[in-house]
Amino acid sequence: MLRSEEETEEEGISISSRLFALIALGFVLVFVGIVVLAVAAIVFGGSGSVGGVIFIGPIPIVFGAGPDAAWLILISVVLAVLSMIVFLVMSRRLRKY
Repeated sequence: MLRSEEETEEEGISISSRLFALIALGFVLVFVGIVVLAVAAIVFGGSGSVGGVIFIGPIPIVFGAGPDAAWLILISVVLAVLSMIVFLVMSRRLRKY
């Protein structure tokens, strides 16, 4: 019985380190994306479009500006809905275990 407790603790450590690595990778990718967009705006100039969705709890806040904002808002709403569906499916799978 003591051996199974040790294995469970080791598995928890590896999962938490993987989770931390994925979160760190996400932050790095977002930062790199912001830098690439800033450099492109400086080099090529001109006006750009922006659009997105911010979730505060279950309430989405949709925003956009620029000539192509409607498409960007539509894409971000679709991605937000897909992420909510994936979250619900994954939470149901975890409940089974």
